[in-house]
Amino acid sequence: MTHAPRREDGATLLVTLIMLVIITLFALTAFNTSNSNLKMVGNMQIRAEAMSASARTVEETISHTDFTKTPANAIPNPCGGVANTLCTDLNGDGNPDLTTTLTPNPTCDQGRKIKVAELHFAQSQDDLACVEAQQQGTFAVQGAAPTGDSLCGQTVWNIRAQTMSTGSTATNSDVNTAIVQGIGVRVPSLDVAAICP
Repeated sequence: MTHAPRREDGATLLVTLIMLVIITLFALTAFNTSNSNLKMVGNMQIRAEAMSASARTVEETISHTDFTKTPANAIPNPCGGVANTLCTDLNGDGNPDLTTTLTPNPTCDQGRKIKVAELHFAQSQDDLACVEAQQQGTFAVQGAAPTGDSLCGQTVWNIRAQTMSTGSTATNSDVNTAIVQGIGVRVPSLDVAAICP
């Protein structure tokens, strides 16, 4: 007796198609997830580079005391001749990718003359330069102490550096970061009123 060949109902084909659809969905999900992760990492990288450019601009500004004398032109070698700007070339092609601007110009928030009694001669050599000449009549008098203002003043400055893509504005830049730094600067006491009104 011979058996007639069984007719297949196509179940294997149906299962294979379902498995193929499921594998395709997994592959699409993995691709979308990796694409999203790549975009997030890219955004994190450009933000970190922009923050670094802002920090470098602040460091460049405070490494010179020009900002106390000319706050509108605080950076010695500005980018493109534009005052208070520094450019950053990220990919080394010679074209700036990021532009950092001191905006607003550095401002003095507080200034005062340092009293002689506030100086610490044993702790700081800089304090010796702030001492006025010994008052007449107090030389070698036991217990006598200099009083009044010293030759130095203390100022507190606010410096804000904002970084954006070169050639863009705050509304259309793909990166926009800012760093605010406060710094105390010792200046001649005669300059306190002019620098920090």
